[in-house]
Amino acid sequence: QVQLVESGGGLVQAGGSLRLSCAASGSILTLRAVGWFRQVPGEDREFVAAIRGSGVIAYADSVKDRFIISRDNAKNTVYLQMSSLNPEDTAVYLCTGGDGIYRSPALYGVWGQGTQVTVSS
Repeated sequence: QVQLVESGGGLVQAGGSLRLSCAASGSILTLRAVGWFRQVPGEDREFVAAIRGSGVIAYADSVKDRFIISRDNAKNTVYLQMSSLNPEDTAVYLCTGGDGIYRSPALYGVWGQGTQVTVSS
């Protein structure tokens, strides 16, 4: 089974940018879709963005026009470029893979461990 490892999180000031990476241990092409969710303590995982191998993309309304998801199949990696960050974006960001783009975390089968993103005001 493909394993996913996130990187790129950290501390950034409001208005700043970060790029998260999600690297697959095997061929990322085995995952029809790769997505990003985020989670804060005590709350459910929130859909952020997802991309299919065909290039179809979906974003949450809260990040549309600020975040860009992309995938590099040759590097078995999916990226999340985050711009204009605000404190409400603070969360653990988790990469996930599945057979389609879903906004429910229950429909994804593979998860990474997550990377912390903290946005200071």
